[in-house]
Amino acid sequence: MNYISVEQVKKTWHDKPVLDGISFGIQQGEKVALVAGNGQGKSTLLQILAKKETPDSGMAIIRKDIRVGFLSQDPVLNDGLTVLENILLESGEVAEAVKAYERAVFEHEKVQNDNTDAALDRAMTTMNELEAWDYEHKVKQVLMQLQIHDFDQMAGSLSGGQRKRVALAQVLLSQPDLLIMDEPTNHLDLVMIEWLEGYLSQKDLTLLLVTHDRYFLDRVCDRILEIDRGKLYTYKGNYSYFVENKAHREMVAASELEKDKNLYRRELEWVRRMPKARSTKSKSRVDAFDDLESKVRSVTAKREVNIKMRMERMGAKILEMHHLFKSYGDLKLVEDFSYVFKRGEKVGIVGKNGAGKSTFLNMIMGLEKPDAGKIVHGDTMIFGYYSQQGMRLEEGKKVIDVVRDVADYILMEGGLKLTASQLLLQFGFHYDKQWDFVVKLSGGERRRLYLLTILMKAPNFLILDEPTNDLDIETLGVLEDFLVGYGGCLLIVSHDRYFMDKVVDHCFIFEGEGYIRDFPGNYSDYREWQELEDVRKEQLGTESKRELMDERLNDNCESTASVINENLSNTNKTSSSIVKRKLSFKEKFEFEQLEKEIADLEREKNTLTEELQFLVSDYERISAIGDRMQVIGELLDEKGLRWLELAELME
Repeated sequence: MNYISVEQVKKTWHDKPVLDGISFGIQQGEKVALVAGNGQGKSTLLQILAKKETPDSGMAIIRKDIRVGFLSQDPVLNDGLTVLENILLESGEVAEAVKAYERAVFEHEKVQNDNTDAALDRAMTTMNELEAWDYEHKVKQVLMQLQIHDFDQMAGSLSGGQRKRVALAQVLLSQPDLLIMDEPTNHLDLVMIEWLEGYLSQKDLTLLLVTHDRYFLDRVCDRILEIDRGKLYTYKGNYSYFVENKAHREMVAASELEKDKNLYRRELEWVRRMPKARSTKSKSRVDAFDDLESKVRSVTAKREVNIKMRMERMGAKILEMHHLFKSYGDLKLVEDFSYVFKRGEKVGIVGKNGAGKSTFLNMIMGLEKPDAGKIVHGDTMIFGYYSQQGMRLEEGKKVIDVVRDVADYILMEGGLKLTASQLLLQFGFHYDKQWDFVVKLSGGERRRLYLLTILMKAPNFLILDEPTNDLDIETLGVLEDFLVGYGGCLLIVSHDRYFMDKVVDHCFIFEGEGYIRDFPGNYSDYREWQELEDVRKEQLGTESKRELMDERLNDNCESTASVINENLSNTNKTSSSIVKRKLSFKEKFEFEQLEKEIADLEREKNTLTEELQFLVSDYERISAIGDRMQVIGELLDEKGLRWLELAELME
């Protein structure tokens, strides 16, 4: 079944054609990613599909009899409603059924008659048909996964990141047949992203998304659409397949371009020699030449970055942190953390939203003070700080002037100079774009420009807080190449796992309660280690309970023996005078049954734990397992204590 049909869509933006007659379709159950450079039409195409933009020509149709969920980069919530009310507002027939049931119950409690009885029966029947009884529980589960804990908070008081996460929960819970998402991983921490990967991997979900998260693409999508200079290219497979086949396409295109250039040079000579009086045949040839010239000049070379800045030489002291403490009320962000940076270190910072990552960076830059401890900067250090709050660009200025206001050039290794224009070119701002006003730039282009204003200062210590948000994949590759070759120190917060894996040497893991772990490896290394630790702890948990029971039994036996010896010593009585009560027949039977019941409960717990590892989106089953695990834990404690009491009386 075809859910989306796009045919010959054209769209011009700021006098520049961004979509040049593109066509594609998406079938039920497909998971499709849309990739392109910043400003090349990704979000424009999604807006056209959402009927928020109109194409100049062509058509984009979504099947009418399906429910569509749309997540934009800047979602709109009803600020006068709570978080939970916003979710229920857009959650389709299930939410309507819940609200209808609540109204029926309210009316029935006020007045009991045939009408309210019938209304309540109808509402309950609908709830049964839609399996809506645990809907509110599902809503709260999804919100908790996205770290939204105050369900009664007014939407108008939410931060930008919280609004995006509430909107994400809203669209996921609306139970759409087709889900269209623009940068869904922005404002999510790494744990949330991994959860979302599992949620979107459901077989019955049809998906079209724009994202720069390459691991996310690899694990969720089975087809990739690429927009390149207004044209659309299709790749059947995940991101790894896309990279391989895009390289092949570019190699073929480069070969064809070389042929076109040779033909262009020959035709250019003919045009120059051609007499002014033109025949019909010569005019046709001139028209063909014009088309060829347009084709040759429209092709832009693939960006390769080779920037080796000359930085201030670093002294022996770089950056030192001694016994740092930072809290907000009862929330501990940093607890007794110390570290001394060495030359050339590249450190990634990982942790949940709200764990204190940005506060940590602000303390280093002196924008916030630690509660205790001290931070020491080396005398030769020049810091470059890219922060979410620091991006302030004058929209009335031209791109080239924004960079020149910082510096006209940067010094390179070997004494060479790289001008502002050349640096802009390296980061994808072609000569015509450099003379555009900032107001015309896309969100990703603005972030790129802001990053360049930081780099123009030639810092020898870069601190980057979420630099990858809204950057296209090609720009991410350029930034990665630059940072890999960067000779200074680097401290970076990012939720882009691919980016972190390529750039950093080790990680500071914000594990909560102020504890920061210095992990010797990249993010994927840490996740692999963490999974092994979880398995080991689970195994140790089962073993330690048994060991604890044995230990308690031994302690009790030793304590009993000690009391007996003490009594013997004090009263000179023989051991025959000590009388120990024996188990009754009923207690012996109870003891044997307890051993069997404890073993059965341990086996059930292990089975449920294994099942839980493979559950991703079946929230009803996850909830049921959680409830059962709690009951099992209480039973094990209760039966274990009774077993110890009876074991003390065993001969």
